[in-house]
Amino acid sequence: MSEVNRAEAFERLDRVIETVIAANAERNDEQSLFPAENLHALAEAGWTRALVSPEYGGLGLDHTAFAEAAYRIGQKDASTGLVYVMHVGAAQTINLYGTHDQKLRWLKPQDGKYLLGTYSTSERASGGHWWYNFSQASRDGDDYIVNAEKSFTTSSGKADYYITQTRTPDARDQSDISFFIVDGKSPGITPGPWNALGVRGNHSGPIRYEGVKVARRDRLGEENQGKEIIYNGVSPVYLIGLGAVWEGVARGAHDAAVGHIKNSIHKDTSKRLADYQAIRQELAKPKVLIESLGPWRRELAAGLDALWFAGKPQAELLIALTEFKVHASETANLSAAAALTVTGGYGYKKGALERYFRDARAGIGMGPSNIIARDWIGKTAVGLPLELFYEGGE
Repeated sequence: MSEVNRAEAFERLDRVIETVIAANAERNDEQSLFPAENLHALAEAGWTRALVSPEYGGLGLDHTAFAEAAYRIGQKDASTGLVYVMHVGAAQTINLYGTHDQKLRWLKPQDGKYLLGTYSTSERASGGHWWYNFSQASRDGDDYIVNAEKSFTTSSGKADYYITQTRTPDARDQSDISFFIVDGKSPGITPGPWNALGVRGNHSGPIRYEGVKVARRDRLGEENQGKEIIYNGVSPVYLIGLGAVWEGVARGAHDAAVGHIKNSIHKDTSKRLADYQAIRQELAKPKVLIESLGPWRRELAAGLDALWFAGKPQAELLIALTEFKVHASETANLSAAAALTVTGGYGYKKGALERYFRDARAGIGMGPSNIIARDWIGKTAVGLPLELFYEGGE
C-alpha cells in the first residue's frame, strides 16, 4: 500500500474510533454488549483485513500498521481492541498457513459480508498453559470430528469462524497438535456466558465443541504442524496486538485523568487540581513508562515485518514480544491506578476512569499470564528451556 493510501486508511480508522467505538464504549461496558457495531464499522473501513493481501480483499498492511491500529482502538475501548486483535490474529494465521481456497472462503468478503474470526485454544485442564491441549480430534473418513471444551474464547458465540487446536487423531503425545478452521454455524457448538470484572464487551466465555464435523479442506496446515503454527503463526501477531491494546489503555487512562485535573477547580483555593505538585508527580510516574512503550512496539512490529517478508520464523521475537506484553499490561494498571488516585471520588464513580481501571487488570491474566511470562523470560535469561510441552525442554 502506498503512503498516501496508508494515510487515508488511518484517517478512516480514526473516524471510526471517534464516531463509533468511543461513542459505544460506556454503553457496551454497562450492558456487557458485544461490540458488533464497532466491528462492522472497522470492517467497512477495511481494518479487519489489515494484514490480508488485496487479492483477498485486504488492505495489505504490515504489523506496524496493525499494532498502531490496536493501540489507537485500545485508548477508547479495550473490549473492542481485544476482539479486533483476536480477529486479525486468526485471519493472519490463515494468511500464513491457509490454502488459496481457505483464504477465498474465510478472508475475502462475500457479497459484502465480512466474516469475524477468533482463536479458541485454551482448556480448563491446562489453565494458563493455553498451548497444551487434552482434547483430541477423531477421524471421519478424510474429515475430522472435534470434541473439546475451551475455557476462554474471545467472541465466543459471536464469531463466524474459530481457529481451534486439538491433539491430532492418533497423536503420540501432547506435542502432536493440529489446527482447524471451525465454522461458527456448525452443529454442536455451545458458547457459555461471559460476566467479568472488565473487558465486559468482548465475550471471552467458554465454548464447547460436541461432535463438530470439520471438513479436511478446513484443516489449517498439515497434521502435527500445530507447534510450528503456535510459535510462528499465533503467538507473534497475538502478542504484539495484545501489548498494543494495553498500551492504548495506559494512554487512555492517563489522558482522561489529565483532562479531569486540568479542568477541575477547587473554589476554596481557586486552584485547579493540576496546580498541585503532588497530583502532577503522581501522574508523572506512569507517564514515563507509557512513553517507553511506543518506540518498543514499533521496533518489534518492524522486526516482525522483516521476518515475515523474508519468510523467516517469527518466533525469533517470542521472548521480546512476551516482555512487551508484560510491560504494557503492568503499565496500564499503574496508569489506571494513578488516574483514580488523582481524580479522587470522581474517578471512582461509574464511568470512563473506573472502566479503564477494571479493563487494565485483564491484561495481566491473559495468556501467557504475567507470572508465566516472567518464568519464560527468566529461563531464557539463564539459558534454560521453556518446557512448554516437555519437562526438561524440547
